[in-house]
Amino acid sequence: MLATRAISTIVLLLISLYQSNQSPEVRQARGKNGISTSDSKQPLPPDRPAIEPTGGGEQVNLAVDLVVLDALVLRQKTGSPVGSLKQEDFVLQEDGVQQQITHFGQDALPLSVIFMVDRGGCLDPFSQKVRRACQEAMIRLKPDDEVALMAFANTTDLVTGFTTHRERIVQGLDHLPPHDEQAEHCFSEAFFQAADYMRRAGNPDGRRVIVFITAVTTGFDCGGHSGEEARQAVMESGSVVCGIIPRTAGQQMENGLMHAITTFGGSRHKTSLKQFADDTGGEILTDKPDLLDQTFATLMEHLRTRYAISFVSTNTKRDGSFRKLKLDVAPALQKPDDRIVVKTRKGYIASRR
Repeated sequence: MLATRAISTIVLLLISLYQSNQSPEVRQARGKNGISTSDSKQPLPPDRPAIEPTGGGEQVNLAVDLVVLDALVLRQKTGSPVGSLKQEDFVLQEDGVQQQITHFGQDALPLSVIFMVDRGGCLDPFSQKVRRACQEAMIRLKPDDEVALMAFANTTDLVTGFTTHRERIVQGLDHLPPHDEQAEHCFSEAFFQAADYMRRAGNPDGRRVIVFITAVTTGFDCGGHSGEEARQAVMESGSVVCGIIPRTAGQQMENGLMHAITTFGGSRHKTSLKQFADDTGGEILTDKPDLLDQTFATLMEHLRTRYAISFVSTNTKRDGSFRKLKLDVAPALQKPDDRIVVKTRKGYIASRR
């Protein structure tokens, strides 16, 4: 009993210290679309202009007539991708009703990838080793794949807009905001801004991926948008969320501390990177900084082997509802000693128009 009470007291003290460090002065003014800019650190200009929202800023939902899924198929034992599957090898349901797949392909569409780098918290996850691994990962992209670079802490910064020129992203890595030990990990705002930028500026015909490079996997909601608003924005953007975690002793300590603080943080809402990855069919990969080049290579391989699956929903209502999706491989392909796992988003938001 005394031990439990002592642990609770320590956790509450940590919460108090963590929250007391977040003074109003820490939060910066936001620029256009909620993405902050700074006079001392102007972002490199985008490779092409953003696609502005239509209808006076109205959120653009995925059309109910055509729903597109991005699916990763892995062997449960080894974690290796399963390639060469055919359209008839998949079974798709929406709200429990079987759907007919109308379009099918593998690595046929270009990628739109946002690298989102965490600049807050006790540790800087973006060391020189991680930077080199990130640069090498871009070599594995195809010429028509586009990349953008963003950073987040208390605010979210667009460092380099979408471009197919890899050297611009390399330059952008030298323009990242400095690491701020006193700043929060504002995942809710970062998710919202990344999804909003993806929706406005990403290739409308491509597959969309947001890759977080961070030392922690949870954070309190902070900034201008809640975790639920961020979740809806990510769903509407059609993005897959992934994470790269450079694993060190200090990182594991900070991640454990953040988990404890957000768990016992009272009424403050939290946003979980793992939950967003699960909801969108993404994955979180972690390894020592020295080995992250291979971790990035694994992520790129998985992105290249994902399946693009489209269908026309049998539910023709335009009610803005959330539709639950379930995608599996055909039962005949499953073996008791070699199960196949399908990772894809768990649903989508129907259009109201």
